[in-house]
Amino acid sequence: MHNPSAGSATATSEKTGSAGPAPSRAFIVALILAQAGACLTVYTPLTVSLSLRVSQIAPESPTSALSVVMSVGAILALIGNPLFGALSDRTTSRFGRRRPWLLGGMLLITAGLLLAGLTDSVALLTAGWALAQLGFTALTAALNAVVADRVPDTQRGRISGALGAMTSVATMLGSVAATLLVDSILLLFLVPALVGLACVLFLCLVMRGEAQHPRSSMPPLRAGTFVKSFWISPRRHPDFAWNFLGRFLIFCGMATTTGYQFFFILDRLGQSPAEATRTIALSTVLMTTGALTGAVVGGWLSDRTGRRKPFVFVSTLIAVAGLALNSAAHSVPAFVTAMTLFGLGLGAYGAVDTALAIAVLPDARTAAKDLGLLSIATNLPQSLVPLIAPLLLGVASSDGTDFLSLYLFGSLCAFGGAFAIRFVRSVA
Repeated sequence: MHNPSAGSATATSEKTGSAGPAPSRAFIVALILAQAGACLTVYTPLTVSLSLRVSQIAPESPTSALSVVMSVGAILALIGNPLFGALSDRTTSRFGRRRPWLLGGMLLITAGLLLAGLTDSVALLTAGWALAQLGFTALTAALNAVVADRVPDTQRGRISGALGAMTSVATMLGSVAATLLVDSILLLFLVPALVGLACVLFLCLVMRGEAQHPRSSMPPLRAGTFVKSFWISPRRHPDFAWNFLGRFLIFCGMATTTGYQFFFILDRLGQSPAEATRTIALSTVLMTTGALTGAVVGGWLSDRTGRRKPFVFVSTLIAVAGLALNSAAHSVPAFVTAMTLFGLGLGAYGAVDTALAIAVLPDARTAAKDLGLLSIATNLPQSLVPLIAPLLLGVASSDGTDFLSLYLFGSLCAFGGAFAIRFVRSVA
């Protein structure tokens, strides 16, 4: 964190909003592919693979076992993202600050998913997913910092939109892959990981000009100072705090959908696991179409107008409408319609959220660490919602599982997050 006594001119120069040279097309393509590959490795298990594996290993209590697996991984991710981000900021390797964490994170993901695909134990499945989550946090901490390092503010809406849309694209591709690889759980975990590894390697090769970080530019690493650097005062940096709160609540809403739709289809729509896999594939194709539309339009309009907050607010309300519609869905058409609307809002939100987050960072020199701290607001819901979900799902209802309460809870959280963003003052 920067020196509290620094003058306003210095503070301004340390912000990440200053314009820089436009990145090359090859770099943008490589960055988008790396994001897609990283998301493919993690969102395929979140959408299908983990649920399918848990239903095979623990058929008597699959939702409870899935909650344990996801919660442990998400808790480790809370620690990993800011930690790996801070280490990336301080890395003095001759390969640059970001490359070692991009590649190292991807290799750790691959190892974790290999373990998850080979094991018949819930404990080892949890361990494998925890390794994958730690690798994902190292990888995404470096990827987000690359955007802050190299993408000028005037292009962040469009590029962030493309990066955000890769979540939905990866989910769609993972669901399609699941229909092809459903007979081999090992390949269902391993193939996405190998694709992701190839994409990240491509970015590392294309990403030129990342000079070695000089050791003399960084203060000595002391445990006390290092730990204190993770505290960002809400009083001194209120916009960062409001953005953190808004993102946390919005992702609480998102987490109610991503982790439980497989069981929603089995229970509410009465489908078999094979039918549910196909329904998820259909819904993710339509959701991805909506997300791409929202990302392209939202990112372009945000860069064009130079405004961020209105697009965050409106896109979140669209996603909330999709969550609310999903809570009342009792048929496949209603379900896929809700997920399409949800994807539209999610894509538009992703187009602007990263640009807004980078604009409120306290110090450009510690971008990876501060973005890692902000990512806690993204990852914490992945551990909290699975702990709360069994209580909401256990509310008495006519069909035995109360998905209505779960999705309405998510809708209220996301709406609260959209409202919190309105208090950010330094970004229009």
